[in-house]
Amino acid sequence: MKKTFKRVLTVFLAVMLVAGLGILPAYADEAVTLKWAVWDTNLTTYYQPLIDAYTAANPNVTIEMVDLGSSDYQNALITQLTGNADLDVVCVKDIPGYANLVKGGYLIPLNDVGVDTSVYGGTIEQITVDGSYYALPFRSDHWVIFYNKDAFDAAGVAYPTNDMTMAEYDALARAVTSGVGAEKVYGAHYHTWRSAVSLFSILDGKHTVVDGNYDFMKDTYELILAEQNDGICQDYGTLKATSTHYSGVFFNNQAAMLNMGTWFIPTQIDKIKSGESLSANWGIVKYPHPEGVPAGTTLGTITSVAVNAASKKQDAAIDFVKFVAGPEGASILAETGTFPAIKTAEVLDILAAQDGFPADENSKEALATVQVYLEMPMHDKAADIERVLNEAHDGIMTYAFTVDEGIAMMNEEVSAILG
Repeated sequence: MKKTFKRVLTVFLAVMLVAGLGILPAYADEAVTLKWAVWDTNLTTYYQPLIDAYTAANPNVTIEMVDLGSSDYQNALITQLTGNADLDVVCVKDIPGYANLVKGGYLIPLNDVGVDTSVYGGTIEQITVDGSYYALPFRSDHWVIFYNKDAFDAAGVAYPTNDMTMAEYDALARAVTSGVGAEKVYGAHYHTWRSAVSLFSILDGKHTVVDGNYDFMKDTYELILAEQNDGICQDYGTLKATSTHYSGVFFNNQAAMLNMGTWFIPTQIDKIKSGESLSANWGIVKYPHPEGVPAGTTLGTITSVAVNAASKKQDAAIDFVKFVAGPEGASILAETGTFPAIKTAEVLDILAAQDGFPADENSKEALATVQVYLEMPMHDKAADIERVLNEAHDGIMTYAFTVDEGIAMMNEEVSAILG
């Protein structure tokens, strides 16, 4: 009932704003039908609320979703866009997909449509190509630290804070590790994704994973391997061999801290309610950061919206894109439990008001970011680079070769790709 009231209020205010200020767009008196390329309409909670709110404020506009499926969305989208003006608005699923769409000339630049890009936490700059950006983020999950309050209480250790350097985070993980055998609680847990370890290295803003030289990753690998050697975290090779999922480790009280994305929040809440998660006394804090880097600097992924360059209704499409990726759209997404790209104070209040979200102020504050670095930045050879980095990561974490050998492998093979 509360969410329904908020959504109705959002729609009402949007209608009043448009009518009261006399800012109806040029096409306001014309009937316009926009086709929006999406995926998984039956599984996605925010598409229809976004459409309902926009069409209530713009009654002349009809939005038709074109579901291209999720398994092969990118290829299906390219096929649909090739010489086709039927689609007007498109969802952009990931950065490699975005790079291909820009390279193929399928999207229009959005530099001059009147958007304040500062609200996107630095991601617009990371998707800018030759001075232009061709999409606006509307969804964005970022990495935080989940922690088990009971584990800290049992160890007599103060809870993590929203401003931890990597050294402070490491010391905390060591201090809270306790027990042996089946009763052991690890201070930290790192999933087998490369992003869970190596991307701590890019938080200083000086490097990316497509640079071609990876000497800057040495300190991070040495820190995490030292934790692994000392039993502060579980062994990577064992986790991978047993296909252990990070959620089970946290659910079963085996880890005091878990670095993971905000996408895990609704899962944790749901599993506590069902009894599957025993880690019911929990919280989140901001990601640890290098010395001298502001708290709230973190990693993230984005989903964007863009306009088909062949669309005959670009003015109307741009207006809808600005709504979806703007503050109004962000509030609507937040009401569905989805993390929007814009995180205003209102949006943070909505997200923190979810039933089951931790009640402490630190957890709410952890949702705010100052800089979000994309896990994989724009690059037309991103897939090839990713393959090399993943292989080297696997070798380093399983001791197949040393950190220096793994980094040398990255440097040599990625340089060849870039060359």
